[in-house]
Order: sequence, then C-alpha cells, then structure tokens
Amino acid sequence: MGTDEAMLIDTHCHVHFNAYKDDMDDVVRDCLSKGVQMVTIGTQKDTSANGIKLAERYDGVWATVGLHPSHIFAGYHDEGEVQFKSRNESFDPAYYGELLKHPKVVAVGEMGLDYHYEYEGVSPEEMKERESSAFEAGARLAIAADLPVVIHCRDAHDDQIALIEKIWGPHEDGAPIRGLIHCFTGTKRDAERYLALGFMLAFGGSITYPPRKSDVKEGKELLTDVVKWAPLDKIVVETDAPYLTPVPHRGERNTPAHVKIVAEKVAELKGIGFDEVAAATTANARRLFRRMANG
Repeated sequence: MGTDEAMLIDTHCHVHFNAYKDDMDDVVRDCLSKGVQMVTIGTQKDTSANGIKLAERYDGVWATVGLHPSHIFAGYHDEGEVQFKSRNESFDPAYYGELLKHPKVVAVGEMGLDYHYEYEGVSPEEMKERESSAFEAGARLAIAADLPVVIHCRDAHDDQIALIEKIWGPHEDGAPIRGLIHCFTGTKRDAERYLALGFMLAFGGSITYPPRKSDVKEGKELLTDVVKWAPLDKIVVETDAPYLTPVPHRGERNTPAHVKIVAEKVAELKGIGFDEVAAATTANARRLFRRMANG
C-alpha cells in the first residue's frame, strides 16, 4: 500500500517492542493491509535504533528517536512489557544525532516530564532537574535538525509548558508546528496553552474509557469534553500500542489497527463522519511529520 493510500496514521505506537517479538511483521502487515500506517516511537537507545530497522522494511512505517523520562532513571519496571527495565540513561546528543539523519526518522521523542513515578534514591528535585535537562537536550537536537518533537507529559503540564516556552520562546503567527502532545489527557486549559504554542494534540484509547462516576457526579470537565472542543485541524490519533487498548478490547494487547476505534470515537464525540476525521487527522500527521513525504 503506497503512502497516499493511508486511511489512518497511528502517530504513536511501539510495535517494535518485545510485546510483538513473536509476530511483529505479521502485525505490521495486517495493519498496513487495513489502511493503517504508523510511527514507531523510540524510548531509549535500543528501541530508537530498532524502530528505524522496522521502518526500513515497510512503506508506511516511520520512526522517531528519543529518551523517555522513565529511562533516565534505574528501578522502573513495566509489567506489561516483556523484559522491560529502565536504563538509567543520559541523553546522548551524538548518538541520537546520528540516528535522526535517517530519512525514515520523522521526529525526536518521546521525551518530556513525568512526575507520576518515584525512583529509589532520587529526590523529587533531582528527578525534575534530570528530566528537564534531558528534554532540553532532545529539543535542541530537534530544532537543529528541523524536526518536530513528540512530548510525553504526565502530571507535569505547568512545568512542561514553562520549559517549552523557555526553549522555543513565544509563539509567533505563522511559525512552524513544533510537535505533538502524546496521549493528551489534560484539561481544556492545558490544551489551549499547547495549541497557542503551536503544538498538536494526540488522542488515544483513553478517550474510549468510561469516566469516573465521581467526576460525572461532580460535573468535572472530562477528557471527552476536551475532544469535543479541540479543533479538528489540530489533532491526530494514536494507540500507544501495546498499551492503552481502547474499549471494547481493553485488557488485550493493543495494536495500531485499533487506531480506527479511536478515530470513530472522535467522530462520535464531535458529531461528524468517520471519513472526515480520518482525512483530517491523516493530513495533520503528514503536515507535522514532513519527512513522510519522502516515503
């Protein structure tokens, strides 16, 4: 399937991870046959390099390179990923700089601030400083290469936005899009601030999950409210496969093919047709990841 025939683009998946070690190529071919193209997201040195190797084998598959904040520290284990262990890795601009020269690399990331986890022997102050330093190094590399960034932010939107403003400065009308906010689950206020800076919002399986009854009862703003409000020309869809599997497959291993469920939910929430969502989000992804035009 050629790059012009994509029905949907999963802008964030990890189909090159160990969760697919037994059927990786089968999964990729199945997704491509269904009109779903994908961006494999690097999280540290090995997964960044392996994502490129997978992308080399297929038209309609691209890669990013970057250092996830969890890999900056030791001691974080992901029970959902076979043999996953955080690496205590420092961001190496020379290593990642070589990787991003590959024409299939469309962005730098995922990287950002994540205050959700604690790490043994690491104070909150040290954690924040190390995450901020790694993010800035990755951002500077992306700027020098004229590539967008894929931002992972959890429980840290105020600090993340302040760091973006420090690095890029104030947004000016007509400035190029700088990246996307992966798996956006923040508030409308957070969304407005990211959009004002020139970023896109990426929505995934989380938008299909039922809200907490207490939030509904108290009339709190829901993620689905943000999806309804978000401008269609500023959003993309993703899966984060093998994680965040959407309803009705929650509990199963996720796959990029499930990005269709996410797009269907966006269409439902916005009261528009699926084809309109598919066309818009695919066009948005191509506009953001300019290197896609090269194959």
